[in-house]
Amino acid sequence: MDAGFDSAERGVATADPGPRTFGVEEEFLLLDTRTGENLPVADDVLARLTGPALEQSRHEFRQSMVEMATPVCTDLTRLRDHLASARAAVAAAGASSGARLVAIGATPVREAAIDRPAAARYERIIERFGPVALDPALCGCHVHVGVPDRELAVQVCNHLRPWLPVIQAIAANSPFHLGRDTGYASWRSIQMERWPSLGPSPYFASAAEYDRTVQQLITAGVMLDVGMVLWYARPSARYPTVEVRVADVAPTVEDAVVVAGLVRALVTTVIDDIRTGLPAPRLRGAGLTAAHWRAARDGLEGRLLDPATGQLRPAWDLVDELLRYVSPALNRDGDLQTVDAGMARLRTEGSGAERQRRIHRRSGDIQDVLRYLAGQTTGDESASDLVYQS
Repeated sequence: MDAGFDSAERGVATADPGPRTFGVEEEFLLLDTRTGENLPVADDVLARLTGPALEQSRHEFRQSMVEMATPVCTDLTRLRDHLASARAAVAAAGASSGARLVAIGATPVREAAIDRPAAARYERIIERFGPVALDPALCGCHVHVGVPDRELAVQVCNHLRPWLPVIQAIAANSPFHLGRDTGYASWRSIQMERWPSLGPSPYFASAAEYDRTVQQLITAGVMLDVGMVLWYARPSARYPTVEVRVADVAPTVEDAVVVAGLVRALVTTVIDDIRTGLPAPRLRGAGLTAAHWRAARDGLEGRLLDPATGQLRPAWDLVDELLRYVSPALNRDGDLQTVDAGMARLRTEGSGAERQRRIHRRSGDIQDVLRYLAGQTTGDESASDLVYQS
């Protein structure tokens, strides 16, 4: 849960054709190396960080979580470097505190101690939302893309709506709960639906309508403040950015780079459409909700609901449509080769959820899955071989 706004949001885009600034926030779990349960040692871990890693670190809503926010970036190479160095630093600090850093979207085994950092805002959230705020910890990947002004940012969110279930499916990385397969590729997505201010971004005609709606929801008690706008895409309340927050945290740095590259290209593409006068599709909310549920259920390995037609289609058909749609922007920003290579790898290896399941099908032991994920989180190449062992 957001406690505020992070450095990754502070990119400022201009109307020129140069690459849009962007940044990424990643949330991670700290797990007991023996049991796989969440370990509430975030204070110890963050206290061990120094230099850039300390500057990029954030407390989260649980003491078993840490969040790392990249600086503002303009290219995927720099983003990759920041993500890799942050993960390595936190993993080392976690090991010194007796914890394993794991990039997974939802608590895979159990969270016995629902500890949280001491903060008045967290106390208010728990008081307002009760047991919902005490659900097991969840970890997302939030991508921020610079947009020149809030009016345009609201229109961007309108245009993003039909594509975000596809991003959600690509990023699915949380199939386990209580040590068992849930049947969902993204259990995080299902668990988060208990929050009343979460879901597909509504369609807004203007920034003024957006602001009125948010204020009505705050007045109603659905949100504490503007920081609790949890829609899958939202304009920042403080900076000229759009934040896309539909993705599970990525198992590897390369997976995170692909998601960030796709999201930036998608924002760039819809801005081109807006400037040529193309209206946003007026999709029904129920259809979008269903499309997101299907993305959480199947990920890349099944079928997705096309919100424009209401038909179920193979997931990769919709992924290919997304890639065709954003390829000019990817090419313009120099990201096409990187994203194409990453998507080719996903075709071969499967989503993060499928890779976890492959390990689990082989051994039946959730601990094998978590050891594999820990290696994936920090780039241990030996962990990658496990997914192909029979």
